[in-house]
Amino acid sequence: MTNLFIVIVVLIFAALIYGFYLMQKRHLKFSTRVFTALFVGILFGGILQAIFGTGSEVITQSLEWITMVGNGYVALLQMLIMPLVFVSIVGAFTKMKESEKIKKISFTVLATLLGTTAIAALIGIVMVMLFGLDGASFTEGAAETARIAELAERSTQVQDLSIPQQIVSFIPNNVFADLAGTRSTSTIGVVIFSAFVGIAYLGVKKKAPKEAQTFADLMDSLYKIVMRIVTLVLRLTPYGVLALMTNVLASSDFEAILNLGKFILASYAALIIVLLVHSLLLASVKVNPITYFKKAFPVLSFAFTSRSSAGALPLNIETQTKALGVDEATANFAGSFGLSIGQNGCAGVYPAMLATIVAPTVGINVFDWQFILLLVAVVTISSFGVAGVGGGATFASLIVLGSMNLPIAIVGLVISVEPLIDMARTLVNVSDSMVAGVVTSSRIHELDRATLESQTAVIDAD
Repeated sequence: MTNLFIVIVVLIFAALIYGFYLMQKRHLKFSTRVFTALFVGILFGGILQAIFGTGSEVITQSLEWITMVGNGYVALLQMLIMPLVFVSIVGAFTKMKESEKIKKISFTVLATLLGTTAIAALIGIVMVMLFGLDGASFTEGAAETARIAELAERSTQVQDLSIPQQIVSFIPNNVFADLAGTRSTSTIGVVIFSAFVGIAYLGVKKKAPKEAQTFADLMDSLYKIVMRIVTLVLRLTPYGVLALMTNVLASSDFEAILNLGKFILASYAALIIVLLVHSLLLASVKVNPITYFKKAFPVLSFAFTSRSSAGALPLNIETQTKALGVDEATANFAGSFGLSIGQNGCAGVYPAMLATIVAPTVGINVFDWQFILLLVAVVTISSFGVAGVGGGATFASLIVLGSMNLPIAIVGLVISVEPLIDMARTLVNVSDSMVAGVVTSSRIHELDRATLESQTAVIDAD
């Protein structure tokens, strides 16, 4: 009987996949299909959970087939990270009209990303205090126990490294290995290598303009090819979202979610406040936050449903240039740097909250200003190298907790609600990179305010 139920569940899922294929054939808007997939995935997964219960053999074996679609989609997004980062950053150099602005662009983008990460960390700390979260009260089930064991093994990658050693580890000693993503800090390694390639291009441009132009044309062609590959992958988003959300709801322990309900509320409160900080930054350069969020909605909604900052990169850059009026060089810098540096949600709010939650269990007074300042500093520095697809928040948390000699078990205890929070975290990450682009473009006087204010200059994820 169990096998029959498994076949029925898989066939229903296949029928849902076919339904979204028909929606695509009828040219329904991309955003409509993605949000429909989100809703259907939640409904379908919730029904499976209600009928068969947590740990059911039917759910376990059915999800092996269902997650094949979701994990395949995530794997394709991960495949794109390194090519996207490389062509975007090098492309930023080749498209730059005035090479003298490179220092100001890079400094302002990095300052915005890291500054907002420090603020996000402080907000996370305050939210833990206001909500009275206590790591000792979090329950540990079978899934949490398994996750803690996995994290203990993974933490060996970072626990023996001091902060200076971690900074040195960002430097790529084998760029081909980093392009293959063999290190946890491979993304920042590719960012650094790409920046060197771009600087070298600017040097060649002065002495050998003909050869430099050939390279620029080559990069332009490569950029267009990579973007075309991205387009092909993004068309699979509704199917990936459907599978991922079905898996989240069908495999979630609702009792665990209720137990961590206060943590979810605190996390969302912190992330919403970070978005308000983004609004203040925009207002400081005379950009209407309402206009920004209206125009950024397609890419932010994509980030929320896909949980992928890297997957949102093409839409991120296009929205900046064609809807928000950001110059191409700044948009490429901000979008690419935002994948691996200063992610407000995954590398700012989240590790700061976990560290503050667990600190009292080892006798640390979280109201001590020295602890707060140290934690904010460690979180900000550790925000370098956070990858843009899955696992970034976990890795950032391990670095922060390890650097401050705090127990890492807390990361495993919140596994039940990780996907629910990760959606909002990713949205905040993408928003931060876009805000960095708008602020920087304004600071260098390249922001096209006519495009920014135009009601017709909008981007759809199609």
